[in-house]
Amino acid sequence: MGGEELSRARRGVVGAEVSGLTRLSGGASRETWAFDARRADGSSERLILRRDPPGAARVSAGGMGLEARAIATAGRHGVPVPPILASSDDAGAVGAPFIVMGRIDGETIPRRILRDDAYAAARERLAADCGTVLARLHAIDPGEVGGLDEQDQVGQYRDALDALGQPHPAFELGLRWLEDNRPVPGPAAVVHGDFRNGNLIVGPDGLRAVLDWELVHAGDPLEDLGWLCVRAWRFGVDRPVGGFGDYDQLLGAYAAERGVDVDRQALRWWEVLGTLKWGVMCIMQATTHTSGLVRSVELAAIGRRVCENEWDLLELLPQPWGGRGASPPAAGQGWSGAPHDMPDAPGLVEAVREFLQGDVMGATSGRVQFHARVASNVLGIVERELRLGPAHAARHAAGLVGLGYADEAAVAAAIRDGSADDHLADVAAFCRATVRDKLDVANPRYVG
Repeated sequence: MGGEELSRARRGVVGAEVSGLTRLSGGASRETWAFDARRADGSSERLILRRDPPGAARVSAGGMGLEARAIATAGRHGVPVPPILASSDDAGAVGAPFIVMGRIDGETIPRRILRDDAYAAARERLAADCGTVLARLHAIDPGEVGGLDEQDQVGQYRDALDALGQPHPAFELGLRWLEDNRPVPGPAAVVHGDFRNGNLIVGPDGLRAVLDWELVHAGDPLEDLGWLCVRAWRFGVDRPVGGFGDYDQLLGAYAAERGVDVDRQALRWWEVLGTLKWGVMCIMQATTHTSGLVRSVELAAIGRRVCENEWDLLELLPQPWGGRGASPPAAGQGWSGAPHDMPDAPGLVEAVREFLQGDVMGATSGRVQFHARVASNVLGIVERELRLGPAHAARHAAGLVGLGYADEAAVAAAIRDGSADDHLADVAAFCRATVRDKLDVANPRYVG
């Protein structure tokens, strides 16, 4: 569904003229669009639409209806959330299940929240704000939302890893440790499931709204607290709570609001699980791209973040499960020779090329558009060389050996001085095969 079609669909959803339709960056699993709605009485409203990628499998098991109920319920209990205007699990209205909500001013980009002077005062209180808000959320009876699933997190992500068919020994170490060191579970609560820096709207005055409720479920409330402390959500700042605060700030505010002290060892267990979960989720998101379900340069890049989580997991685990100081085996003692995660290098290049072709060229004109097309073609050459190059190199080397020459310079010299005349047909066949291989990389359509 293109921009104009989406604008018409939104007019039907919100009952007003739609303008300023803009797709926002961020959100690897869902699309987010900002727009303005102008009503017949002259009033206007700044709105946000979130929808599943059209044609993709449903992002959350409960659908948009469950997500909307969770947001509305949380709002009634003092959790800052955007107001919900409309939602539906029917794909007919805007091409996919959707939620329309009010737009709240503030910043969501973590690096700005953590570094810009405008948010210096907010950073001082943000961990405590999060503790207070999570305490309010976890005090809600899950039955008030209704339809919330509760699953064993360790089993869920072990099954997910098995289904992906990509073994990761570091994750197996984590799963074993988690299984052997389970804490006593707390009473089931409404769990946001993705409460972290990046899903919060922050203003100079502090936390303004909690976004992205697609993973809401029933579970142990420490899950949200541990997830907020996962290193991935610190964005390069060495403070354990979202990069903006410390454990004491978060847990002190949580205890003050809810009257419940948090077991630090149990919190550590959930931080380990959160680290492993994000690693598996990175594989899942990259697989969405490599399978062709949703082609996205962002999803492709996420696949190469798996190793960050493996490292963080091993750092969190005690000896002998992980920890510091372990030396890698020497060559020939267990290394496969190809340890990198997917997408492979050609797959990453392909994703960037598709982004240039599908997004940049359509949104630009003139010189920039032309150079985007040239850059896309160059990436296509790199992609094909990465895929075909090893076979070409082996075939080329074998051809030289068969002819009895060390390299192409020797072949050229033999043609020039006539010493190749007695086997010139073989030399010509070698040249033809070499040029065809080069064309297969540089311009495969050149030969019909």
